[in-house]
Amino acid sequence: MFIYEFEGIRPTVAQDAFIAPTATLIGDVTVEAGASVWYGAVLRGDCGPIVIRERANVQDGSILHCPPGVTTEVGPGATVAHQCVVHGAVLEQEALVANGCIVLDGARIGARSLVAAHSMVAAGTVIPPGVLAAGAPAVVKKALAGTPAEMWVQVNPTYYPELAQRHRTGLRPVEPP
Repeated sequence: MFIYEFEGIRPTVAQDAFIAPTATLIGDVTVEAGASVWYGAVLRGDCGPIVIRERANVQDGSILHCPPGVTTEVGPGATVAHQCVVHGAVLEQEALVANGCIVLDGARIGARSLVAAHSMVAAGTVIPPGVLAAGAPAVVKKALAGTPAEMWVQVNPTYYPELAQRHRTGLRPVEPP
């Protein structure tokens, strides 16, 4: 893992959090208990704080940043899926931002809501709790309950902390052939 102090501020990582060996944390970044930051993710806390709450996960290739004076927060059990950009936004408890999404300054994703893959949540947008949002710009499509997508919101908060612990204990570098 690549962890850097920036202007005297260094990342804080809970002892049982998983930070992949190729993840990068810079400056004012907090990763709480049971949370995970996966391969190739970059969390750059040079302009403002980035907080990854307990059991949350930031998956492979995602980038988190924020403008000055703004906090980027990934709430308890929330998921930032593969190759997302989250900039100055808040994901509430167990929210899920699916693969390839962009979530911009001042946006808020409500608890247990899902933003569909490759959507763009415009600056200042508020997605209420418990809904499916999609599009560019993302808009609420319907309640999440009873949809096939609901399964991902239900499964990820327990699956990713367990998978992270498997990576903590089972990952071993190998010599190239």
